[in-house]
Amino acid sequence: MPILSPSHVTGTPAADPALALEHFERLLAFETDCSDVHAAIEAGQRDFVVLDVRSPEAYATGHVPGAINLPHARIVERNLEPFPSEALFVVYCSGTHCNGADRAAVRLSRVGRKVKKMLGGMAGWRYEGYAME
Repeated sequence: MPILSPSHVTGTPAADPALALEHFERLLAFETDCSDVHAAIEAGQRDFVVLDVRSPEAYATGHVPGAINLPHARIVERNLEPFPSEALFVVYCSGTHCNGADRAAVRLSRVGRKVKKMLGGMAGWRYEGYAME
């Protein structure tokens, strides 16, 4: 029987479980998803601020209920003054094809604000069938 080369999956060995645990726990400190945001909103657990960082025009076509529109380029300390300094911001943009949420997360982090990115953005929200405003 011929020896087959390893697949693309096994060609790079998997990380040690302790390293994998550290990695995936760290990811959860930076990211959340549409399902978790939706569940929290539905349960009335608004212990975070949802920022839609797309353009006002995109925001007007539909957004996460209760989301505040603040395009990523406008994230400066002055525009964050209405929010408590300990607030956690959950940012999203159009979807995985867009880096607006990453840009927003960078800007929020630079001014010392807590932030998580909502994976999937509006494309993920729509895909899950969640209501929009």
